[in-house]
Amino acid sequence: MFISASRPPLRAAAVLAAAVANFGCDLAPSYAPPSVPTPPAYKESAADGVFWKKARPSGEQSRGPWWLMFGDPELSAYEEKLSSANLDIQAAVAGFFVARSLVKQARAQYYPALSLAPSVTRSYLGATPFGFFVNSTFDMYSLPFDATWTPDFWGKTRNAVKANVSAAQASAANVQNIRLTMQGDLAVDYFQLRGQDALIALLDQAARAQLDLLRLNRALGRAGLVSGQAVAQADSAYRTAKAQWENAGILRAQYEHAIAVLLGRPPSSFSISVQPFRMPTIRVPPALPSDLLERRPDIAAAERAVAQANAQIGVARAAYFPSFSLTGSGGYLAFVLQHWVDWPDRMWALGAGFAETLFDAGLRKATVRQFRRSYLQAVANYRKTVLAAFQQVEDDMASLRISTSDIRRQKAAVRAGKTNLAEEVARYRAGIDPRLNVATARLSLLALEQAELNYETQYAAAGVQLVEALGGGWNRSDILRPSPERQRAEAGGQKPAGP
Repeated sequence: MFISASRPPLRAAAVLAAAVANFGCDLAPSYAPPSVPTPPAYKESAADGVFWKKARPSGEQSRGPWWLMFGDPELSAYEEKLSSANLDIQAAVAGFFVARSLVKQARAQYYPALSLAPSVTRSYLGATPFGFFVNSTFDMYSLPFDATWTPDFWGKTRNAVKANVSAAQASAANVQNIRLTMQGDLAVDYFQLRGQDALIALLDQAARAQLDLLRLNRALGRAGLVSGQAVAQADSAYRTAKAQWENAGILRAQYEHAIAVLLGRPPSSFSISVQPFRMPTIRVPPALPSDLLERRPDIAAAERAVAQANAQIGVARAAYFPSFSLTGSGGYLAFVLQHWVDWPDRMWALGAGFAETLFDAGLRKATVRQFRRSYLQAVANYRKTVLAAFQQVEDDMASLRISTSDIRRQKAAVRAGKTNLAEEVARYRAGIDPRLNVATARLSLLALEQAELNYETQYAAAGVQLVEALGGGWNRSDILRPSPERQRAEAGGQKPAGP
């Protein structure tokens, strides 16, 4: 049979393919991640370490659901649903699988292309070219096998695979970056919603207090003890408090709608019950700026883009060298169906060739220059991403530190306001001060409590943003570590099917 006859050429081709893979030239520059200036420590970490835990081994850093540190079961339930329901994450995951498919397409170039094209032809011949009439009809049965292979002498295929693997790894990091961003947005929106729940309650109390003050001023006005201006001011303050209460309800609804969209739900079919706001305790594990290069998925994606651009230089430089191709064909050709695959009716052919561009008006030179500039562009983008990450961490640490100090001061102000209200109530009951002073002290206390709530919600949002800026529970090894399928394939001596 043809398969038996062609086995030695296929075996030789396989040996040659292995030799080319191991000893072929690699025209891509040697790659190392670009250097970037990294400070020894964060400036803000030395300013006020109230939100940092005591230093422990690095294994203490969270690699899982980072939102559990906030201790809110409802938030945790929403975060668990997010990964499978969020449409931005779904789109990013689909893009990652597209990138994996491109890797498989590139790896397919390592191997020969085999094709089979059986055919049956019925022909009629009326006369020969020499004028002899044949007037005969005959059948032709063909079973050809064709093989074509282009050895990767100059590393063009190898570097194309490297470029696509780096692109797929960047896509995987992008998935994690989008997931982390969506998780952070969900947590911030959730704490802002709970802050609005508490604010609505405070504004309701403030509106009631303003109404009580308005009624008191009207009574005093009828008695001629206060002017009409005082009554008008009290009425304006009451209406302002009612408007603030209504605006807080609008913001609460908007946060609820935003959470619904993050969870892939129509806002009209999603609701969150009112719950009191509980300020979370932020305890972020200590980290060095150098850790950020490993823990930020956007930095990993930018670095993989640099590696991709570096490999593409090798692909472009390979165009300067000739390409070689090996072809082979074989099979059976018979005029009788019963003898279609008989040994005497076999056929085969082997061939080799090469092609070299003699003149291209500078096309290859311009292409190499293009990819070199693309590499420099990717390096600049990588360094910019790293610097922006350092800035974001410093900003969020400063915001958390300042919010912590503001909360301390505001809590002291609230305690003083409560003391003032208690003293005014006592003086009113003793007949020393009028009831108007009590109402004023109560409104002052409510304003102080509103400011305290505002600082607490800012603190919660800053904590979420800091965890997000530090990379959450992600690590760069998540995209560089081979998958179990790939490890099994490599252990068996096979080419892996994915990045």
